[in-house]
Amino acid sequence: MALDKRLAGILLHPTSLPGDFGIGDLGPSAYEFLDWMQSAGLAYWQILPLGPTGFGDSPYQCFSAFAGNPFLISPEILVEQGVLNPDEIKPDFARTGPVDFGFVMNWKHGLFHKAFERLGSAPSDLRTRFEKWKSDPEIVEWLADYALFKALKKKHDEKGWIDWPDDVRSRKPAALAAAREQLKDDVKYQEFIQFLFFDQWNNVRWAAGQRGIEIIGDAPIYVSFDSADTWAHQDEFWLDADGRPIEVAGVPPDYFSKTGQLWGNPLYRWEKMAANNYTWWVSRLKAIFRTVDIVRLDHFRGFMGYYAVPASALTAETGKWKKGPGASFFKAVKQAIGDLPIIAEDLGEITEDVEQVRRQFELPGMVILQFAWSPAALKPLIADPNNHFLPHRHDVNSVVYTGTHDNDTTVGWWRNSSTPEEREEMQIYLSTDGNAPNWDLIRTGMRSVANTFVMPAQDLLNLDSDCRMNLPGRPTGNWTWRLQPGQLTAQLANSVRDLNLCYERCANPPAEAIPQPPKQPPY
Repeated sequence: MALDKRLAGILLHPTSLPGDFGIGDLGPSAYEFLDWMQSAGLAYWQILPLGPTGFGDSPYQCFSAFAGNPFLISPEILVEQGVLNPDEIKPDFARTGPVDFGFVMNWKHGLFHKAFERLGSAPSDLRTRFEKWKSDPEIVEWLADYALFKALKKKHDEKGWIDWPDDVRSRKPAALAAAREQLKDDVKYQEFIQFLFFDQWNNVRWAAGQRGIEIIGDAPIYVSFDSADTWAHQDEFWLDADGRPIEVAGVPPDYFSKTGQLWGNPLYRWEKMAANNYTWWVSRLKAIFRTVDIVRLDHFRGFMGYYAVPASALTAETGKWKKGPGASFFKAVKQAIGDLPIIAEDLGEITEDVEQVRRQFELPGMVILQFAWSPAALKPLIADPNNHFLPHRHDVNSVVYTGTHDNDTTVGWWRNSSTPEEREEMQIYLSTDGNAPNWDLIRTGMRSVANTFVMPAQDLLNLDSDCRMNLPGRPTGNWTWRLQPGQLTAQLANSVRDLNLCYERCANPPAEAIPQPPKQPPY
């Protein structure tokens, strides 16, 4: 799949939208953001995974690869739908700062329980759509396990499934049936808040389409061990007879980490998955493509070769590379789904087979402009034939970024972590004084031959390191950055639009009136 038009986009997770409720959500601010994007001539809204977050509030460690994050549900829309009263959605004070996950978790679940208690007296169209949604065969496929998983976690004091009683941990049919009956109210509650999430998200996506904007989602290659996916499909992961991981995911020691990175995710039994034509993966990707238009497939290399670390290891130093499914996986998925609107996250040390498969399926790769000047202190920049991040080496079928959610902001990188050699190389190459490094890289990305250019919102706003979204390896303090009301101004939209026009990336000319989503979402 090739992104074959010259277009640009912005990277901003919905949790980073502004608002008074402690976290960005799918209410009015989402539609205001889409309007701003259209006025700026932007065609892609890139987000992070939308799943329900677990440990560390990371969207890359979710309780499900299929479910949605209930904390993105807009209280204001629940008032419009008649299941909450206006005075019930006013917190004790406006929380417009960074995401306050502790407050959000407690306060929003309180709201959702009130809405759930009123479901019987809610407008009939809401009840009808809820019943229709949860009976959709493709929804049933994952919702039943997920809702029971969450209900069981609540019953067992939020412990991981590996610490549940043996009969439910190992999914004995009689035990599951008994649990569904005993916990039927909690199960239905989980189903209801999933409906609310997808009800609101489908409206946002519909509104994006009306503005000519496509949404780029994100699919981590691995799932969390403490997830409904692992619990419900234990035979498709490298687990022992008790359900505990035998080997886990990670990456080996390198220039950046002497002991490597120990991610801890369970690894797939690829041969077993191949025997059933990758049924779980096909279902997962179908679910994602019901939610977004394009998917960034994280850690693309892992499909060709993956790093397996003994589960007992304390670091990633003792792991080994093992062969992944390679092209056969993508052939099977393409046969089941059709075209693959996938962006391959091909960063890091990439082997030739990774590039071969990417080219075979015409998947665009990723280019990070902050990496173009590194490691300048170790070898001459232009002489390095592997430095495909340099602008004159860009490929048309690629997606260029100033940085990603895992990078520092460009201003922060320039001020706090780039070396003097890197800054000198960039200044010489771009013929710039370096006083506005974020705009230097934004203009460079805009004029790249690559069809697609995406910039994090922080780079548009000239923000420093304290506004980065994630610092890999930092256990707390990530994922909290948010826009402040009014930061995305009309003047900034005009500046971005001028660049889009200059470099022939402009999309979505503003219309006189942009329709809001229909009261009944287009499922």
